[in-house]
Amino acid sequence: MTSPNDQGFAHLHVHTDYSMLDGAARIGELLDTAVEMGMPAVAMTDHGNMFGAFEFYSAAKARGINPIIGIEAYLTPGTSRFERRRVRWGNGGGDDVSGGGAYTHATLLAETTEGMHNLFRLSSLASLEGYFYRPRMDRELLDRYAKGILATTGCPSGEVQTLLRLGRYDDAVTAAATYRDIFGAGNYFVELMDHGLSIEHRVREDLLRLAKQLDLPLVATNDLHYTKREHAQSHAALLCVQSASTIHDENRFKFDGDDFYLKTPQEMRHVWRELPGACDNTLVIAERCSVTFAEGRNLMPQFAVPPGETEETEFVKQVESGLAARYPSGITAEVRERADYEVGVIAQMGFPGYFLVTADCIGWARRQGIRVGPGRGSATGSLVSYALGITELDPLEHGLLFERFLNPERISMPDIDIDFDERRRGEVLRYVSEKYGEDR
Repeated sequence: MTSPNDQGFAHLHVHTDYSMLDGAARIGELLDTAVEMGMPAVAMTDHGNMFGAFEFYSAAKARGINPIIGIEAYLTPGTSRFERRRVRWGNGGGDDVSGGGAYTHATLLAETTEGMHNLFRLSSLASLEGYFYRPRMDRELLDRYAKGILATTGCPSGEVQTLLRLGRYDDAVTAAATYRDIFGAGNYFVELMDHGLSIEHRVREDLLRLAKQLDLPLVATNDLHYTKREHAQSHAALLCVQSASTIHDENRFKFDGDDFYLKTPQEMRHVWRELPGACDNTLVIAERCSVTFAEGRNLMPQFAVPPGETEETEFVKQVESGLAARYPSGITAEVRERADYEVGVIAQMGFPGYFLVTADCIGWARRQGIRVGPGRGSATGSLVSYALGITELDPLEHGLLFERFLNPERISMPDIDIDFDERRRGEVLRYVSEKYGEDR
């Protein structure tokens, strides 16, 4: 029977150059090639991070492709993310997965915008709380933030496949059932790969048996690390940088074969001709996944002002007070002209609150005896920053230009570099979080 989607396919396991020294697929070229192939959607699933999510989203949208935001997550092997130990997998030692049994892999995809936000939370907490060899999530975190996320059993380094290779079929079923229950029925897929590797073929039958036993849908992927087949050699050189080896070292870390590229829908359909439903499900997932970034929204916290004042009027008052303190001998015409110009630009761009919050943060730190740097970068060109105590350098005295910091012709958020004493930086972060809210 011919599948209704027999010509379509969406790649759901994709490593861009945000997978440092591992992925070699440049976002623009990757998406341009996907457009040429007529693909409706492409996922981004970089190793342990989501740093490229917005760039990928924007570039895909501009090309008319549905961007599927995901991550190839590192999971603790049945342990808590707070435990810093490696797990021995086999009886009497057995095989270790990558990292000496410190983690396994799983593919996670955002089905909804809420799911994407949950992936951001998971990725951050994996680094902040679970880092051991890699930023690791655990089952408790997944259970807490599973809403809006689709997941798979992952690549051969996933927990389910690792257990199958060790002959622990019942344990693999238990693990898969646990993740199915975490993400919900219909949201957890058995991921199938075929790059001609024995590590994949050894567990194929058991994966299919497990999928049938637990009623889990199949999904076919290609472990994409570069865009075109001819990029395989360049990718091999990249891996040499990662492993501090040379291309002539036969024992270096390398991929076997050159199949880790953006294959056409026809190529993927041919590979999985005996299981067409696994390819169909890539399109089902692509149709289910839809996320949006709230672009242009002001996420700055509100600065508390006295009754009858606005952020702008309070900002002007604090600038005037600061100028009087900085120039006790009197405000010259040059200072007045520069201050009025900067205040006008900042007000026009809607940033008074940003300066009030930043000045408050720095002022509080200084009152606590926490050392703060005098200022660096383009912010030192702002007389307003000097008046508010954000910087300690008079830009007029040093001939510094405000336009290098803020330019009304190019609307972008100001970027003030602040140096706090690293021994007490945590106190400043706590103050800001408690006063303005952790969500800010």
